[in-house]
Amino acid sequence: MVFIFNVLSRLPLRLVHLLGGWLGRLTYWLSPTYRRHLQENMAQAGIDPALRGAAAAEAGKQMLELARIWLRTLEQANAQVVEVRGWEHVEAAQQLGRGIIFMTPHLGCFEITAQYCSAFGDITVLYRPPRQAAIQKMIFDGRQRDQLHLAPADLSGVRALIKALKKGQAVGMLPDQAPKVGEGVWLNFFGKPAYTMTLAARLTETGATTLMTWGERLPKGRGYRLHFLPPSQVLSGSTVDRAQQINLEIEALIRQCPTQYLWGYNRYKHPGGAEVPPESKPS
Repeated sequence: MVFIFNVLSRLPLRLVHLLGGWLGRLTYWLSPTYRRHLQENMAQAGIDPALRGAAAAEAGKQMLELARIWLRTLEQANAQVVEVRGWEHVEAAQQLGRGIIFMTPHLGCFEITAQYCSAFGDITVLYRPPRQAAIQKMIFDGRQRDQLHLAPADLSGVRALIKALKKGQAVGMLPDQAPKVGEGVWLNFFGKPAYTMTLAARLTETGATTLMTWGERLPKGRGYRLHFLPPSQVLSGSTVDRAQQINLEIEALIRQCPTQYLWGYNRYKHPGGAEVPPESKPS
């Protein structure tokens, strides 16, 4: 894989996305488990079944485009961003000096957002390393930049995030990532209970500015359009209330561009040892 990624990093983005689209569609037809997850998740969200093929193709693009981010310099990676919408919200948050929480769901090119933000100041993001050592080194080297710091997905990582916010810096995370047992609660996501992390909600209680962000993948390899916007409503209430509000904000983003959400991700999985989801509890 490391060799393949090295080759892909040298190809034009248009060709990488073309190959990724083919790979995504091929995976959809060859993997019954992946196909089932994608179909069930899209149906749960009420997404038109006619978009399944496009969603699978976008997932393939997401996989291969990583090579042009991880294995290039920060300047080369960020040069692929051709438009930014809502940057004024980032500048306003920087003026407040209370830190920024960038919440980036599995939508579009979610790797490019932290890379881009790191060019304008320090940002700390949670990092869960893969099992393969060779791939782990490639990902670690590609993600970490001078002002982009990686924090392990454990207690020490949480402390690093809080420390960064106290300094008035930025942090980034995937709020729709399925947490480990004991790190989440069952909350609605497109009308179905999903084990939802509480960490993102707890960080919003620090007084930092919360911004939803995602990298829209433009057609024909033209690059990426980044979106930065505050939640539609101020996050408030208990940690659980805030976590549910975050799920609703993610749903709204996904509906803007449903084909670019990672529908094959097993968002509704039941972590071993976690309590039974509400809908499965006996009446």
